[in-house]
Amino acid sequence: MNSNLIVGQSGGPTSVINASLYGVVKEAHENKEINKIYGMLNGIEGLLNRRMIDFDELINSPSFEQLQYTPSAFLGSCRYKLPESFDDSTYRKIFEIFTEHEIGYFFYIGGNDSMDTVDKLSKYAAQINYEIRIIGVPKTIDNDLVITDHTPGFASAAKFVATSVREICLDVEGYKKPSVTIIEIMGRNAGWLTAASVLARNYHEDNPCLIYLPEIIFNMEKFIEDVRAQLKLRTNVVVAVSEGIRLGDDRFVCELLDTAGTDNFGHKKLSGCSKALDFEIRKHLGIKSRAVEFNVVQRCAAHGGSLTDIEEAVMSGRKSVEAALKGETGKMLAFIRKENKPYRMELESVDVCDVCNKEKKFPKEWITNNETDISSEFLDYIEPLIQGEPQVKTRGGLPHYVKLTKNSSSDEVKMVL
Repeated sequence: MNSNLIVGQSGGPTSVINASLYGVVKEAHENKEINKIYGMLNGIEGLLNRRMIDFDELINSPSFEQLQYTPSAFLGSCRYKLPESFDDSTYRKIFEIFTEHEIGYFFYIGGNDSMDTVDKLSKYAAQINYEIRIIGVPKTIDNDLVITDHTPGFASAAKFVATSVREICLDVEGYKKPSVTIIEIMGRNAGWLTAASVLARNYHEDNPCLIYLPEIIFNMEKFIEDVRAQLKLRTNVVVAVSEGIRLGDDRFVCELLDTAGTDNFGHKKLSGCSKALDFEIRKHLGIKSRAVEFNVVQRCAAHGGSLTDIEEAVMSGRKSVEAALKGETGKMLAFIRKENKPYRMELESVDVCDVCNKEKKFPKEWITNNETDISSEFLDYIEPLIQGEPQVKTRGGLPHYVKLTKNSSSDEVKMVL
C-alpha cells in the first residue's frame, strides 16, 4: 500500500541503535510504496506532542551515511508506557496523528518495553480496523529479548566492557599493595553483559577472577569469603558484578546504600552496587578497595565497537521494512543463528506479543565455579558477535558523529557532522 512511514527510538540508547534507524530509512527511501518518511522526536511521547521531522531532506545530506556509525538515539528517546486500557484517549490521539499524516507504516526501535508499545498499538489498530503495519526493531545492550539469539547493541557494549575490564586489570596489577577492584556493569535481571567481562582474561586464572550475575542470589558472606580466598592466590583482585544482583530478601545490593526511585515502567533506578560492595570489603577485610561504575558509557561508546553488530543492526532495520511491505504487522525481527563456525545468522519475523514483557536470562548452566565464573560455551556464543572494527570518521583526532540540530529562529531541522 502506498502511504507514509514513521520511525522512532525508545528506551536506553545503544551504540548501534542509529544503525537500525539508518537501515529503516534507507530501505524505505529505496521503495516506491513508501511516500514520505517521518521520524518521531523522543519516541511515542514526542509523537503525542506532534514532534516529528521529515527525513526526505536529511537522507540527501552528505552526513547521512555516517548515521550508522553514530552512537546514542539520533531522534531522541523516551520511557513512556502506554495505558493498559484501549479506552484511554491516548490511543485515539495517536491514531488521529497517524490519519493526519497518512501513516501506513510504524517502526519502533527498542527493547522489552518498546515491544510492549508495538504490541499494544498493533492490537488497537486491529480493534478499530485501521490499516497500518506496525513492526518492532530489536535493540538492547542487556541481550534479554526472548526468541532472538541476540540483540543489536549487545555485542558492541560487550566488546567495550571486555576491553575496559582488561585495561583496568592491567592498571591495578601494576601495584604490589593488595587491593580489590569492583567493576559494576549494566544488567538489571540478566547478566549477559557482565558475563562478557570474562573475555578480558588472557588465560583461565586471570582477572577478573570473580564474576557475579543477577541470575544467582547474592550472598554477602560468601562474597567476602570468595574475595578472601582470591587474595591468598593473587595480590590484586578484580571483581565484575551486575548492577542488578540481589540479596536473598530480594533487595538489590545497591539498596544497601541507596534507595533510588522508579522509572515510568516501575523499574527501580539502579546505581551504587559496586560502592556497596566496596564498603563491605573495607569493613571486613580492611584493605584498599575501589568501586568502578561503567554506567552509561558502556552503552554509548561507539569507538572500538563491533562491526558485526553495526552491520546486523542495519540489516534488522532493512528487513523490518521488507516485512512490513509484505503485509506483516505486530511483528519483531528476531536473529536466528544457523551456524556458529563459520558464523551464519538469518532474520525472521516473530509475533511481538511473544516477546514483550518477557526476559531471556543468562543460562545458569553457563555459570560455573561455585557461581563465580563463566563457562567456555559463552565464549563460543559471543566471539562471532564482536568481530570487526567500524571505520569511524575523526576530526582533530577524535571520533566525529552526526547530530540533529534545529534552527532556533525557524523550524528547520538539519543533520550536522
